[in-house]
Amino acid sequence: MRASTKPILAARRRRQLHPFFFRMGPVGLSICSVLLISLMAVLYLAQLGQAVTANQEIQRLHRQQATLAREDQDLAQQIAQEQSPAYIATRAKAMGLIPADPKTVIVLVISHLKPIPWDDQHSQP
Repeated sequence: MRASTKPILAARRRRQLHPFFFRMGPVGLSICSVLLISLMAVLYLAQLGQAVTANQEIQRLHRQQATLAREDQDLAQQIAQEQSPAYIATRAKAMGLIPADPKTVIVLVISHLKPIPWDDQHSQP
């Protein structure tokens, strides 16, 4: 090869090494830029939509948790009220029950029956 063809070959190699978008021109680059920006906008909006949906779900769960906490507190108060001796006595009177007099209580003893074993796990309060 001659010395004069070496710079031409070097220039051709450099042109081949340049990416395609350097040879596209301003119109092609503008179109590619618009497409890339549009793609980035779509991806951003998709992520924003997912974040909004997750935030709404978190808020719904917080409201549900607050409602369940109020219900739990109401039920605990109702149980405490219904376990009080005054409430039990009032309800017993309303049902027509009267306090038992220990002098008039009759105890029946049946000799051939076995006693019921009381297990801590099966005992009722």
